[in-house]
Amino acid sequence: MSDAQTIEQLRHIGWRGQSLPGEGRRLARVVAQHRAGYELHDGVQTFGAQPAGHFLKRGLDPAERPAVGDFVEIEPGKPPHIAIVQTRRTVLSRAAAGERYERQVIATNIDYVLVLTGLDGDFNPARIERYLSLTEGSGAQPVIILSKLDLNDDARERMEELRGRLPNGTPIHAINGKDPTSVATLSAYLKLGDSAVLVGSSGAGKSTLTNTLLGSQHMATSAVREHDSRGRHTTTYRALLQLPSGGCLIDTPGMRELKLTGEENLDLFADIEALAEKCRFADCGHGSEPGCAVQAALDEGELSQERWRNYLKLRDEREEQAAMLESRLRRQRGGRPATKPHSPRGSRERE
Repeated sequence: MSDAQTIEQLRHIGWRGQSLPGEGRRLARVVAQHRAGYELHDGVQTFGAQPAGHFLKRGLDPAERPAVGDFVEIEPGKPPHIAIVQTRRTVLSRAAAGERYERQVIATNIDYVLVLTGLDGDFNPARIERYLSLTEGSGAQPVIILSKLDLNDDARERMEELRGRLPNGTPIHAINGKDPTSVATLSAYLKLGDSAVLVGSSGAGKSTLTNTLLGSQHMATSAVREHDSRGRHTTTYRALLQLPSGGCLIDTPGMRELKLTGEENLDLFADIEALAEKCRFADCGHGSEPGCAVQAALDEGELSQERWRNYLKLRDEREEQAAMLESRLRRQRGGRPATKPHSPRGSRERE
């Protein structure tokens, strides 16, 4: 088979490159990871593989190991071995649970992050803002999907609520995940060669939506609890699936903890940052200081108390995670700081 034919096959699983590995190696994409190894797809078939020894070294940052969505170079063997992870064009990650700083890769080489939230008790604008904060630095486009349209009559009001909180232009769709006609609105994000990762809490309807997109009962589904609309983890591991539309969908287990990595810009809250720039004092704490533009916006209803509280929560978490990241990097550098420390600003009135 010619290189051009091989590249064309790889296009169907999201490959954007123009060249192939050297002789003796081939290219494939990670579609699943298990305790026993990895599942890969080369554009034609799925097969198992093991990571090369250097991926198993103690102390290696887990984010440097192969992850679902990665394109990897494979060396022949029984089983084949993953030798190299190709440069990732986009990465969606979060900070792992625990006191030690560790980054967990959710998916790589994706074009869209489909944030699925139910229109039932699962609906939570603050959690959606958290997902969008994590998505900011990924390089992928966030898309908000409100599921269970068939069970709710207030979809329009909730969509308007989100449009008032999220950046202009953020796509928001309300769907019935069981109805192929309703789900068809998502086809723009799942075209041939596109890759999307589907995220959301348990019970939001990820498996139901995945089955509709696949046109088959591929993923197990379960009912949610009536009192809180929470579900069980019917998806137990990340898996990349090829859709009839030609796109690739990475389904994920429900994530109950979404810790920021410390590198987010929180551009989602640019309006609040702009308000803070109007405060009389450059180091305004936005409490009882005179001339505080943020407090004025809160008093006038221009800024909601809920959104302000969520901003503070995410900002403080980002700073805490950033400090943990810097501490880890400092240890790796033998205690040397990355840059000269900035002298603290004194209280001063803006000119």
